[in-house]
Amino acid sequence: MPAWAGYFKKFDWGIIIPVIIIGALGLGALYSTGLAKSDFSNFHKQLVFFAVGFLVMAMMSFFDYRVLRNNSYLILILYFICVGALAGLHFFAPMIRGTRGWYKIGFLTLDPIEPTKLILMVLLAKYFSMRHVELYKFRHIIISAIYVVIPAFFIFIKPDLGGTMVVLLIWLGILAVSGIKMKHFLILLICFVLVAGLSWQFVLKDYQKGRVIAFIFPYDVLGGSWSQQQTRISVGSGQLFGKGIGNDSQVQYGFLPEPHTDFIFSVIAEEWGLLGIGVLFISYGFLVWRVLRIAVQSQKNFPRLFAVGFAVMLIAQFAINIGMNLSLLPVVGIYLPLVSYGGSGLIGTFIGLGILQSINMRK
Repeated sequence: MPAWAGYFKKFDWGIIIPVIIIGALGLGALYSTGLAKSDFSNFHKQLVFFAVGFLVMAMMSFFDYRVLRNNSYLILILYFICVGALAGLHFFAPMIRGTRGWYKIGFLTLDPIEPTKLILMVLLAKYFSMRHVELYKFRHIIISAIYVVIPAFFIFIKPDLGGTMVVLLIWLGILAVSGIKMKHFLILLICFVLVAGLSWQFVLKDYQKGRVIAFIFPYDVLGGSWSQQQTRISVGSGQLFGKGIGNDSQVQYGFLPEPHTDFIFSVIAEEWGLLGIGVLFISYGFLVWRVLRIAVQSQKNFPRLFAVGFAVMLIAQFAINIGMNLSLLPVVGIYLPLVSYGGSGLIGTFIGLGILQSINMRK
């Protein structure tokens, strides 16, 4: 047996198989949106992104994650590069649909939020694993909060409320399992609620408030409630087995907004019905379980905390996106990992999976 074959046998295929199933559902939905516009460019790009993503994951598995754990300066350099990239959006990124959210590099776009999430997981895992015996000191929580608040601020003024929420949830998730005192964690949750209330009054823009109001009072079906009205129709019309690819009327007739990103779950629901939704939920659940399994089996705090942070990211984005599509949460602009169109998010997710594969091979 070739050496490389023996190496790939060490892969956690319990991660790879659900990723393939989830990605296939997303590609089917993107193909359907291509039929609606007679433009399959997003579908073809996503195929390329997936191929590149698998290659990147394999390459990252060869990379020894302990290089990150043992090199504080490297982590800080990457952290400040990410913060600089987020700040630079407001000066160097092109204006796209009223916001400077992505860097334009040729025919590709780069969203610096995605690498920032991963670097924050690495930084927080490093910080708390080095100080696990001192976490009774509240100052360590404050210091970790500073690391998170700086990029979160630039993400928030991007403006990207959904991305800000995910970053804060990653921090809270890692905090919850790092060994801090429960009373400190409860104090943080209270502060979080207070800040959210103040943000509503003094920080949130009118359109962001409008999305929340439209969620609470979904009566303006031709205005603020249009998006969630269409998602309800799309999800409900799929029934048990769905209508099939290309037969989803909400997409083909252009009623469903952003069917390739924020509301791609509704496309899957209409195409594949309750059966397809069940496959998606089971695949995501299995993927998260395998990630948490790596966390539980890790002998060191750093890989354990990184795996927990990655699982929190998957759970948060999955729950918020599905909540948006089912009208259980207001629309805050969160993509569905491994499903929604976008190279930055997809490649970022594969990089994280590659680090997890590296951890799994070296535990």
